[in-house]
Amino acid sequence: AAPQVYDLVLDIGSTPLLQSELPPPGYFAPGDDRDALQAALEEIPGMTGEFEKPQYFHYNADICAHGRSGITACTRCLEACPADAISSLGDSIMVNPNLCQGAGSCATSCPTGAITYGYPRLADVLQRMRVLLQAYREAGGTDAVVLYHDAAAGREAVAALAQQLPERVIPVEVEEVGSVGMDVWLATLAYGAAAVALLAPPRLPASVTREVTHQLAVAGDMLTGMGYTPATLQFCQADDAGLVDALAALPATDARAPATFAALDDKRTVIRLAVEHLHAQARAPRPLVTLSAGAPFGEVQVDSKRCTLCMACVSQCPANALEAGNDSPQLVFIEANCVQCGMCCRTCPEDAIAASPRYLYDTQQRNTRRVLCEEEPFLCIHCGKPFATRQVIEKITGKMKGHPMFQGAALERLKMCEDCRVKAMFVAEGPDDKPASPGGLS
Repeated sequence: AAPQVYDLVLDIGSTPLLQSELPPPGYFAPGDDRDALQAALEEIPGMTGEFEKPQYFHYNADICAHGRSGITACTRCLEACPADAISSLGDSIMVNPNLCQGAGSCATSCPTGAITYGYPRLADVLQRMRVLLQAYREAGGTDAVVLYHDAAAGREAVAALAQQLPERVIPVEVEEVGSVGMDVWLATLAYGAAAVALLAPPRLPASVTREVTHQLAVAGDMLTGMGYTPATLQFCQADDAGLVDALAALPATDARAPATFAALDDKRTVIRLAVEHLHAQARAPRPLVTLSAGAPFGEVQVDSKRCTLCMACVSQCPANALEAGNDSPQLVFIEANCVQCGMCCRTCPEDAIAASPRYLYDTQQRNTRRVLCEEEPFLCIHCGKPFATRQVIEKITGKMKGHPMFQGAALERLKMCEDCRVKAMFVAEGPDDKPASPGGLS
């Protein structure tokens, strides 16, 4: 029988059948709360009809780091979604638009920008902040504190505190607090804000709180590495009695010049531009800073004694951070592209790769092609063409020399390039079971 589909469900069990932090629209589970049950019974009759539901997200599978060739790497959006709207499709993800509630934590957690918030777009938020802060400065305002709050509970909390908020606090309404991540926070600071505060509503889902807290820690470490105080970014509770005092205590700008870069829709580019500007303005910046696990920036180290330069990691890297050498056996790394998804670590058959989260502030160094592993090429024993590394050939012949199928000429053919190997298979071997001479292969 075909599955039954319902738009409105009243779950009257003591324990809800659906355990999502944000249940689907139209699902009511009052449990043993009689008042909630009565409220649901009054609300449900008015929900009949057809209603438009916004699609809050955009997804670009081409840059998604979720999986490659059946190997799963990044699962951050799945873990951050409070509505259980995201599922794995093997090498990519699927977002159920009917379950998605627009919490935005998926976009905040995504290291590549494959999934973005579309209500509004990143570029729209940044352009709004750029114009707003410019107008604030032109009106004589200084040391602006941008207070991001959601469109429901946050709006009510700000309205209740309107008369008490310091003059330099600029409330900015967004659809959901979880939808603005470190790209927005850092760009807001670069555009001239002294500090950024996020106002968490009383019932913010735990998964969203966890993700925002983690992202704040990473961004705070990046600011610390440039000499700024981590207090520049704050996560505040709307029902905190000390909220006004906490906002008043946020730091000043130190006469920082505002950035002029355009509002873009590319997450990693926005972060790079914002950090470059803040780093240039910093008084005591370091060359790099170590970040906590899960940060979307960093490097990889390769154990050259274990690496065979098979290039499996290169073929699977979703961000093109790993490349093969042009004319020689080399493994090349571009740190600016690395999103620390761990795909290379999981792909490497020799377990020779380790990821290390950090942020290297020098743009030129981040974009420099760095050789992680290099080896002498092995030359075909007949035509002299390089076709593998010496370590690979020695390893293969070492394993095969005791096999009855790889004796004499058969073992020697492993030392030939693909063209000479095919030719040798059609050349008669001598009585002593040695491969034919080079001339016999022409």
